[in-house]
Order: sequence, then C-alpha cells, then structure tokens
Amino acid sequence: MRISVTGHMNITPTTVGLVREAVIDLLDGTPGLVGISCIARGADSVFAEAVLDVGGQLEVVLPSRDYREAKVKPDHAAQFDALIARAAEVRVMDFDSAGREAYEAANVALVQGVDRMIAVWDSQDGQRAGTGTVVELARKHGIPVDIVWPEGAARA
Repeated sequence: MRISVTGHMNITPTTVGLVREAVIDLLDGTPGLVGISCIARGADSVFAEAVLDVGGQLEVVLPSRDYREAKVKPDHAAQFDALIARAAEVRVMDFDSAGREAYEAANVALVQGVDRMIAVWDSQDGQRAGTGTVVELARKHGIPVDIVWPEGAARA
C-alpha cells in the first residue's frame, strides 16, 4: 500500500502531536506500507516519522538538487537529515533549483502510483501548488484522500 502526503508546513507544536497521533491511527496495521513524502517541515515530516514508527518504508521526493541547501531551515535540518538517512529511496526531481516548476513536478510525483493520499489540511488553502492544489490533483486522478485536521489543530 503506497500512501503519500501533502499538508501545511506551518502547523503549531501542539498540532504536530495531534497530527502524529491521527496519522499513526490511519497507518497502523497497513500491510506493506510505503509512505511517500517531500519531508518538508510540518505535515510532511510528521507523516514520514509516523510511517517509520509503524514499521513502514519511507520514500522521499525532493523537488530539486539544491532543495536541502536552499530551502531547509537550520531548525529543521536535523529532522530532515535523519529522515533522509532512514529513507529506503530518495528521488530527486530533475531541477537544479527549488521553485514553482520543481514543486509542481514533486506534487505530480506524490500522486503517481499511489493508492491513497493523506492531506494534513484545514481546507483553507488558496496557494498555487499548496495543499489544496495537491488534494485537487489527487482527486482528479482518482486517488482517495484522507483529510487529517484533528480537533484543536492550528496553523502558526
């Protein structure tokens, strides 16, 4: 079972715990679990850790070759590096620099060949290539989407 994630990067510390519990509940007991994530700060990394916690394999999709250097902030670097080290596979999109085209390609990769998607989403996203756009793309391709936004969740 291949499950990908999309979600908000700017979730509060309290929300991290709430989302982690909810995602573990969704994933626990899933046979042959492979989780696909871009491991960005917030929802992507929480999902990736939950996949590993329940014994699944992690596949990482990076939008560009410079993603770590250009986009990973110092306070997220240790978590990012730890997830890369534990990933069964790391796929880097064919872009030198992180930007809109690279993110859109990564979003397509999150939808291709998956059985489900988890969206950590408050349904308030209007950004191009944001969470709502990825949910719409998944649904357009017939991918079932589980929305996770537990009671008490908030964006920073």
